[in-house]
Amino acid sequence: MKNIDVDIRKELLKEHSKSNANRIARYISNDPTRFDVLMKLFLSNEYRVTQRAAQVVSMCAENHPGLIRPYLKQMILNLRNDVHDAVKRNTLRILQDIELQENLQGDMTDIGFQLLTSAREPVAVKVFAMTVLANICKKEPDLKNELQIIIEDQMPYASAGFISRGNKILKRL
Repeated sequence: MKNIDVDIRKELLKEHSKSNANRIARYISNDPTRFDVLMKLFLSNEYRVTQRAAQVVSMCAENHPGLIRPYLKQMILNLRNDVHDAVKRNTLRILQDIELQENLQGDMTDIGFQLLTSAREPVAVKVFAMTVLANICKKEPDLKNELQIIIEDQMPYASAGFISRGNKILKRL
C-alpha cells in the first residue's frame, strides 16, 4: 500500500480482519488527506464499508488524536442515524478519551442517554456511552443524578461488563 492513490474503500472491502485494519491505519498514518478519505467512507451510508472503516478510524484516532478533532460533530450526529453497531461502538470508544467542546456536549448528552437506555443496544455501546456521559458530568454536574439513576436501574439485569463499568462510574460520580 505504498502508492498514494490506494483505494481505501477497496482495501477495506478486501477482508474484515484486525491485520487488514492495522495495515490501512499504518497507510493513513498522520496524513490528514488520507484520513479525510477514510472519514468520508466512515460517515457514508454504505453499511459494510462503514463497519470496516470503524476499526481503522479508532486506530488512527488512538495513534494520531489530532486527526479526529475536525470530525467530532459529524461523528456525534452520525450516531442519530441507523448505523452499524461497530460505528457506534468505535465512535463512543474514541469519544470516551476526548474532552468534548461545550458546543458538542448537548447533542452527545441526548444521544448518550438514548443509547444507554435503549434495550436494543449491545453492552459495549452502552458501556462506552456511560463513560462519555460520566466525562460530560464533570463539566455538567446537574446530569450526575440522572446518569446514576439510569445505571443503578439497569444493574440488576445487566451483564458483567456493564456492572463492572457501572460500579466504576458510580464511584466517580
